[in-house]
Amino acid sequence: MAWFKRENKGIITKTEEKKEAPDGVWNKCPNCKKPLHQTELQENKYVCHYCDYHLRVGSKEYFEVLFDNNDFKELFANLTSGDPLNFNDNKPYTERIIESQAKTGLKDAIRAGVGKIEGQDLVIACMDFAFIGGSMGSVVGEKIARSIDYSIKHKIPFLMISKSGGARMMEAAFSLMQMAKTSAKLALLSQAKIPYISLLTDPTTGGVTASYAMLGDINIAEPGALIGFAGPRVIKETIKKDLPKGFQTSEFVLEHGFLDFIVDRRAMKAKLGAFIKMMNN
Repeated sequence: MAWFKRENKGIITKTEEKKEAPDGVWNKCPNCKKPLHQTELQENKYVCHYCDYHLRVGSKEYFEVLFDNNDFKELFANLTSGDPLNFNDNKPYTERIIESQAKTGLKDAIRAGVGKIEGQDLVIACMDFAFIGGSMGSVVGEKIARSIDYSIKHKIPFLMISKSGGARMMEAAFSLMQMAKTSAKLALLSQAKIPYISLLTDPTTGGVTASYAMLGDINIAEPGALIGFAGPRVIKETIKKDLPKGFQTSEFVLEHGFLDFIVDRRAMKAKLGAFIKMMNN
């Protein structure tokens, strides 16, 4: 026997009387499709309770997860992109920048901050995929360079959180120059014997993978992250062969020696804190 029985048939609720859940209360796991309550998701470090899928999040959420009590000082917050090439595809680049800033509340595809993690000082530069696909332009390269300079000056370890579709086409060669610029700055960080940790998240591709993302003293990644240079479809069409299962996932990349380890986001802070303590001592 059913536990519920409708006694009055034909009940119709007027449209204006219908109640909907407020925006931002519920989310849906892209992997298992189950509903996730935003508060519980936040408490679980933006990882699905059911299938352990790591949802894509931005710098705001990573700073919240990693910095002690979410207490940090933002660095170089007012840097914004210029338009040296007067680039125009289906709309001017300057207009695209303004739209992205309004939509995301960000100045560009990266934020940097300094604070403490497990009581240890740390500079973090974190990319935001929501801003033009996390593409690497002049501002991204400059913020990374300045963050490294800050780390060298204050002798603080540096953590780079990569999440990007690669170089920003609207800045052409100016964008590609950031690969050499950031790599040179990381060489100075290495000479100063200051630890550099590279965290690769979903997705890390293109020129970012080909430069600073793979140059860490330790390279770590989140489970299931897409990590590669060219996309799987391009590679498949080039070599004319089927790709192995799990190709370009963080697990595949670890198996082939490009990563040191994979760490669950819920254990990330403790692992990073332990590594920094070990290096500092």
